[in-house]
Amino acid sequence: MEELLVVEDLVQEFKSRPGILNLLRHKNGTPFKEQRTVHAVNGVSFTIHAGETFGLVGESGCGKSTTARSIIRLLDPVSGRVLYRGQDVSRLKGSQLRPYRKNMQMIFQDPQSSLDPRQKIQDIVMEPMLFHNVASDRRDAEDRCMKLLERVGLRPEQAGRYPHQFSGGQRQRVGIARALAVEPEFIIADEPVSALDVSIQAQILNLMMDLKDEFKFSYLFIAHDLSVVRYICDRIAVMYLGAIMEMGTKAAVFDDPVHPYTRMLFSAVPTIGEAPLVEPMEMTGEIPSPIHLPEGCFFHERCPYAGEECRRCRPGLKEIESGHFVACHRCG
Repeated sequence: MEELLVVEDLVQEFKSRPGILNLLRHKNGTPFKEQRTVHAVNGVSFTIHAGETFGLVGESGCGKSTTARSIIRLLDPVSGRVLYRGQDVSRLKGSQLRPYRKNMQMIFQDPQSSLDPRQKIQDIVMEPMLFHNVASDRRDAEDRCMKLLERVGLRPEQAGRYPHQFSGGQRQRVGIARALAVEPEFIIADEPVSALDVSIQAQILNLMMDLKDEFKFSYLFIAHDLSVVRYICDRIAVMYLGAIMEMGTKAAVFDDPVHPYTRMLFSAVPTIGEAPLVEPMEMTGEIPSPIHLPEGCFFHERCPYAGEECRRCRPGLKEIESGHFVACHRCG
C-alpha cells in the first residue's frame, strides 16, 4: 500500500509554569522559579497508508491529541520527522506550509469551541475554499458549500445560521463539511464523537465512514472509546505516557492483545451480557507524571510482570508477527 504519512521518533515537550511551591524565596530574597519540562510525546513512530483509517487509543493525557497537533503543525515538534508523501514537513515555515495545510485537515473534539460564533455556517465552510483557491470565485464557493452541507446531512437553508443555532451533532456536521471543503487527502479526527450524545455518535461515525469511501481520503482517528475505535479503524496504536505500547491491525490488537497495558486497558471496558475482551486484569497504581518519566519501560511501575530489565531499559517496538508490534521485553 502507498505510504501517505510517516511519523519518525516524534517528540513534543512543554515548559511548565512555576506553581505556588516554586514561588518560595531563597535566603537572599530572590524568587525561585524553576521551570520544569512536560514530556508529552516520547519518540512516537508509525505509518499511515493511503485510504486507511489509523487509530490512536489510550487513557486521557497519554499524548494522543498532542501527537495529532504536532503532525498537523498546530504545534512545532521538538524533534523527529513527519513525512507527507516523502517530504519532511516538520520543519516547514510560513507559506511553505500552505499546500500541506490544504491536503491535511482536522475535525476537532468540541464542535462548539472549534467554530467561530461570529460567522455564519456558509462563511465557515466557504472561507477555506477561497483561501486555498479550491473555488474559482464566491459564487462557485457558495455552490460547493450548499452541496457539502447537503452531503453531511444539513439543509441549504440553514447555511445563513450561526453555530449557536445548531445542536452538537449538527455543529459537528459543519466541522466535517469545513474539513472536506478543501478536498484533503488526509483528515485527523480528534475525539470527533466524544462530546456528542450516544444516540448521535453512530450517525456521525457512519457519515465519516461513508465520506471516506466516497472522497478517498485517509483518517488518523483519535479516541479513548475502544468500541468506536474497533468500529471504524483498520489499524490501531495503543499509547501510554506519550509512547506506543502496541500497534497492529484491528484484528491483531483486539483479538490477541499482547502488551500488559493493552490487556489492562481492554479489561477495564465494562460489558453487559457479553464476554469481556480479555481476562480481567487489575489496573494497579497511578500513571507517572510526564514531568518525571520512569527509567526503563514507562509501564513497569504498574506492570505485574516487570523484571529488572524492564526497570533499566526502555523497550523499542518489535514485530512479533506480521504487522503486529509490541514494546515489551517479556512479550513475543
